[in-house]
Amino acid sequence: MPQTGTQQTGTPLPPTGEDYLESLRDGREVWIYGERVKDVTTHPAFRNSTRALARLYQAMHEDGRKDRLLVPTDTGSGGLTHAFFRTPRSRADLRLGREAVRCWQELVFGWMGRTPDYKAALITGIGADPDYFGQFAPNIRNWYRRAQEGVLHMAHAIVNPPVDRSRPFDEVNDVFVHVEKETDAGLIISGAKVVATGAPQTQYVFVGHSGGPASRKEFALSFIAPISAPGTRLICRQSYEYSAAASGSPWDYPLSSRFDENDSILIFDRTLIPWENVIIYDVEKLNAHYTDIHWDGQALLQSITRMEVKMTFLAGALSKALDITGAAKFRGVEAALGEVVNWRNLVRGLRDGMIENAAPGFGGMMTPCHRTAKAYTAIAPQLYSRIRQICETVVASGLIYLNSHTSDLKNPEMRPWLEKYLRGSNGLGVDDRSKVMKLLWDAIGTEFGGRHELYEWNYFGSPELNNLESLAVSRQTGELEEMRHLVETCMSEYDVNGWTVDDFIGPGDVSTLPRT
Repeated sequence: MPQTGTQQTGTPLPPTGEDYLESLRDGREVWIYGERVKDVTTHPAFRNSTRALARLYQAMHEDGRKDRLLVPTDTGSGGLTHAFFRTPRSRADLRLGREAVRCWQELVFGWMGRTPDYKAALITGIGADPDYFGQFAPNIRNWYRRAQEGVLHMAHAIVNPPVDRSRPFDEVNDVFVHVEKETDAGLIISGAKVVATGAPQTQYVFVGHSGGPASRKEFALSFIAPISAPGTRLICRQSYEYSAAASGSPWDYPLSSRFDENDSILIFDRTLIPWENVIIYDVEKLNAHYTDIHWDGQALLQSITRMEVKMTFLAGALSKALDITGAAKFRGVEAALGEVVNWRNLVRGLRDGMIENAAPGFGGMMTPCHRTAKAYTAIAPQLYSRIRQICETVVASGLIYLNSHTSDLKNPEMRPWLEKYLRGSNGLGVDDRSKVMKLLWDAIGTEFGGRHELYEWNYFGSPELNNLESLAVSRQTGELEEMRHLVETCMSEYDVNGWTVDDFIGPGDVSTLPRT
């Protein structure tokens, strides 16, 4: 765990940016491009995204930001912590958490979803009632304290690899995470989980389960492990950050080059999970705990706050791109930009609705409104794709009417051509065009941009399942019956003979149709 800073008054503070970077230099086993990474803080595939995360930690020590981010701990340490790492007990706590998440997201412009506050949603959820976890209650209390006081950066991996998915998950014991042996020291586990987004730059990983119910105990476990635990390794997808550095520059890839959260395959090979790191090891509890805890409400509050910042960014980038092309005042184009603004405002309203309609839940935790949260999960993929489509439609070829690299702009022979033929509209020059359009293209058109659409589509599982869950909840709560009752009340006020109520007047005195 990274060391925490201390004010001159002696108040314990969260880690600094440098503390965070140092915590990653722990011998972890990360593999990419056929080699093991020696240090993720210096490797070209990870170094800038790691520093983007370090900025978040450093912000907790900066005037103008620390007041938006920090609240007193509730662990008895007498220190301060990021507001989203403390279990919310009131709507006021939720508002403080929202503000802290937004402050961090403004530093990454909404483009990093698996920031440390995301998994804090789980920790604050399980920390609301440690006794629910029975024999592992002391573990919950310990991890809640450690995560809050250290503002730990934790990844998660809860999905089984897409291998033999037609079979029950606890039959695929050569691939899926399972217990090989129980020892006095803990559980020896092997198997893989996906997708551990951002895991190469985290300190710990939470491993759980999503999918069909477990039926055998060796598969019914949930735990926390250090990324550097022996026998733990990460196999990474292509790094967009590395590609940006190899073939471009920050000008050419301003987002890819610093905000890429590598999606990794998490593998355990006879890894020891000490008993004190076990969260669940029980079939019934594993199958029930997600529904019982509802920690996803906090996770969705973090997600929707991030999305609001991201959509604010996209609306601003699209507006600037339209200035470049000279199409900003066309009626249809203005309407398209207005649609993006409306989607952003809708997300903001849902976000605040989750807070203002929150209610006490698991362990007395103030839980964001489940109904509103599920509405967001259902519409978020479609609205994000719609915004991307709008950008491609109204900016059109302007997204690729561009020079190849910043070296073009620095070449004295090429510069006059670029200034004439690649200038922007409204008095804007070639540098303005190149900078704005490359930014928007990186957001929606590069591999980084395409990955973000896939990310938003699958953020909280299949949109179809989210719709089905919302329908199931409306049935369980009686809301669907209320909807039906409203229609039935309307229909009860008329029949084939006319109105069945006294205050409306029938058509008999004016009807021109023959009567039977």
